[in-house]
Amino acid sequence: MLSEEEIQSDLLNLKEIVAAHKAPSADLAVHKEIISGEEYDVFTKAPRNLGKLYELGLRSKDEQFLVYQKERYTFSETLYLARRMARVLSEKYQINHGDRVSICARNSPEWCLAYMAITMIGGVVVPMNSWWKGNEIEYGLSDSGSKLAFVDQARFNQIQPLLKSLDIELIQIKPEQTPTYEEFYSLIQDIDPLSEAEIEAFNVQPEDNVSIMYTSGSTGNPKGVLSTHRNIINALYTWRFVKEINEILRPELVEDNPENQAALLANVPLFHVTGSHAQFLASFVYLRKFVMMYKWDVNDALELIEKEKITVFHGVPTMTWEIMQSKKFSKTDLSSLRGVQSGGAPRPPEHLKMMLEKFPTKAIPGLGYGLTETNAIGAIISGKFYEAKPHSTGRPTPPVSAVKIVDENSQAVGPNETGEICVRGPTIMKGYWNKPKETSDVLKDGWFFTGDIGLLDDLGFLVILDRAKDIVIRGGENIGCAEVEYAIAEHPSVSEVSVYGIPDERLGEIPCASVMLKPSMKVTSTDLTKFLENKIAAFKIPQHFYLQYEKLPRIAAGKIAKKELRQSAIRKLTTI
Repeated sequence: MLSEEEIQSDLLNLKEIVAAHKAPSADLAVHKEIISGEEYDVFTKAPRNLGKLYELGLRSKDEQFLVYQKERYTFSETLYLARRMARVLSEKYQINHGDRVSICARNSPEWCLAYMAITMIGGVVVPMNSWWKGNEIEYGLSDSGSKLAFVDQARFNQIQPLLKSLDIELIQIKPEQTPTYEEFYSLIQDIDPLSEAEIEAFNVQPEDNVSIMYTSGSTGNPKGVLSTHRNIINALYTWRFVKEINEILRPELVEDNPENQAALLANVPLFHVTGSHAQFLASFVYLRKFVMMYKWDVNDALELIEKEKITVFHGVPTMTWEIMQSKKFSKTDLSSLRGVQSGGAPRPPEHLKMMLEKFPTKAIPGLGYGLTETNAIGAIISGKFYEAKPHSTGRPTPPVSAVKIVDENSQAVGPNETGEICVRGPTIMKGYWNKPKETSDVLKDGWFFTGDIGLLDDLGFLVILDRAKDIVIRGGENIGCAEVEYAIAEHPSVSEVSVYGIPDERLGEIPCASVMLKPSMKVTSTDLTKFLENKIAAFKIPQHFYLQYEKLPRIAAGKIAKKELRQSAIRKLTTI
């Protein structure tokens, strides 16, 4: 384990390496750019749009790229299919610059092809949470103003009863019966792909809108996070920059003639910023094989790691925990792994200790901190730094991201002082879709106010302590407490309700609810669970309900005392 002196020495060395790596003549050079009135460092030689990013795959055009069950596509085949769908979107569906197109589906090659086709012609992709129920999907489609949606069978079943009220075209993905709307592959069967010149003619610029990703917040319905091509591409190149810097600091990580093609297990939903950005889009930068799972299953994951020679395992901490606990773990060949990385939620230090004991010596542990609003960029920690500081989520990601801690007056505080975490850089969202007030509340002078509480230590390592926003993070998925409270309050027996999170060893947190019932009304936890099943996604439904006829406790300001309820729930569970 690194000592404090060794960390300081490495950080001094790191400063010099970063400066050289971003110099004007370097491949990852940066320059100053004014964006929305604020000056940022941006990558000079990065692709100007996602369409150009996809062309990077042609450097290894015959290498495997998309792998899903028995389906396999090379980089060139993937681009060919995406360009055919792009022509369909442009010519048949008249998708123009700025038009929103949703994807309502589980992980699949079609999800990736649709994403590529939409974005290379200037459309705005709207990846829908595939766990959402019909009303939630309807909200996303209506709020985004989507002109068209790609839907798989399960999502089609959810929204079919709502189609009369929606002014939208559909493209069906792998329908299980005769399709009601056009089917994905029938549309592109006899279509020529768009040429490079035709794609260039769309003139997609770095500041053009490219995606709306919905994220649960502290109030009401999810908010649509609007990002530009520049936002996302600078995020991708930040990860590349960090990877190359780590390899300079730790040359033992570099393999001159790697035995296996770089390969990543796509084990989180593609609608999540980790899945779409850090996993899918980043694979064009690293020329990685992208091995998709329809949904998470620990035993399937272990089988795929061995079969596909996975080099990077990247998911929420819950997943690494389940892998280490699996009976198949000791029987699985994990020797191909070179990185075991996590994001989306903190990883308990005891998890890290177990990883260092159980995973191969060449599988470097890592953890990242970022939000949908920052396009997953914030802080990163890995390797020996992580071993030495297991409570930290790392240092700000060089060279285009900065982090500061502010007090209640938005003034920066010193090292080891607690406050709200703020992030700045060209990866920060453009704003919340159609929500100017909510945007101005969190974007101030180029800084994004995260709502998370933490500190920066003497060496600049970030430690997350709490959240100011009223959310629960279950297995890396944000749950807005207010949204769940609204859904529960619709039950005729409920007088008032409070939703909060309690610690869980596997998932990090789970949602629970304290409910005051109306006099003489009788309802059970099972009744409430069934009531919510058709209203909100399953992962949002409280795992424990605490029912009472007395008023819920209050703090002095008259608000429900959530901390008191949370502590009471924890005590009840630990005494069972």
